[in-house]
Amino acid sequence: MIASLQGKLESLSGDSAVINVGGVGFQVYMPTSTLSTLGSTGKEAKLYTHLHLREDNATLYGFATSEELELFQTLINVSGLGPKLALAMLSAMSVEKLTMAIVTSNADLLTVIPGIGKKMANRLILELKDKIAAGWITTPAAELAAENTDVLAALTSLGYSASEATRAVAALPHDQDLSLEGKIKLALGYFTSK
Repeated sequence: MIASLQGKLESLSGDSAVINVGGVGFQVYMPTSTLSTLGSTGKEAKLYTHLHLREDNATLYGFATSEELELFQTLINVSGLGPKLALAMLSAMSVEKLTMAIVTSNADLLTVIPGIGKKMANRLILELKDKIAAGWITTPAAELAAENTDVLAALTSLGYSASEATRAVAALPHDQDLSLEGKIKLALGYFTSK
């Protein structure tokens, strides 16, 4: 198993790069977020990798962070979801936003990703919700997120990161019975008070 690569960036294409390690060029497919961090050719690059083996093909996938790699490996274990679609998901959304969409059962946010329909979004949520909640998000945050899915979705659609949105929702008063609009206003007030 090839767990990581470190070498010189030889060339870049739309969805992959060639990394020269000790005179051997490895073609590595990666999400656009990782491609954008590599810099120009000739620069040193380090990637966390996953070697995907099929009977007729061996493909190497690379990621800038271990979190991206771990989420990729979790995604490809979902039935009907291959490595190319998992890569497209990581290209379309950050790890944070993707995990939050799954934990909060936000199928609409997942269907924004090219290649993910309503059926696949629901399968992702069904198969991964508990696994991701346990691995990436602390339990109180997951419970809080489940109660305030619409508020989190509104804040992330306004451009706040999933962690910022979670902090704002955590600051909401728990004892009051607020409307969705009221919760969103209070959550936005959290950002103006910082």
